[in-house]
Amino acid sequence: MLQKIISGAQTGADRAGLDFAIEAGLGHGGFVPKGRKAEDGRIDDRYQLIELPTASYPARTKRNVRESGGTAIFSLNAALSGGSILTLNYAKGAKKPVIHLHASNKADPATQLKDFIASNQIETLNVAGPRESKEPGVYEFTLAVLRRYWKERPRQES
Repeated sequence: MLQKIISGAQTGADRAGLDFAIEAGLGHGGFVPKGRKAEDGRIDDRYQLIELPTASYPARTKRNVRESGGTAIFSLNAALSGGSILTLNYAKGAKKPVIHLHASNKADPATQLKDFIASNQIETLNVAGPRESKEPGVYEFTLAVLRRYWKERPRQES
């Protein structure tokens, strides 16, 4: 039963995960670089995040993977790059469940997410993916998938 969403709060997929959690009344959090840095400046204090002692994005990524029950990587493109590949590799290395949900897949990403969360019994989901500047529209795609998942989730998760 999903109870919390965490992310590194970067623009794009990460931020959509946090905004969705707040909207749905789920817990939210995650680890962010020193200074609460993101590509659009300092991350707003409304997000309940833990600031790491380092400004390293990879350190933040690794910590969020480790502290979650599984990671969902959202993207518009089928091919991952940059920090999204790093997230995938960290999850595989830590033997943590991971799924890549992308807009170009013919399967419904909300159904895939529902099955992923249920089959792995994920309570804390790490939401990751590209920055908004790298894939404009990834914020809206992530938010829409999470909203559809929430609407269609099994009743026992209510």
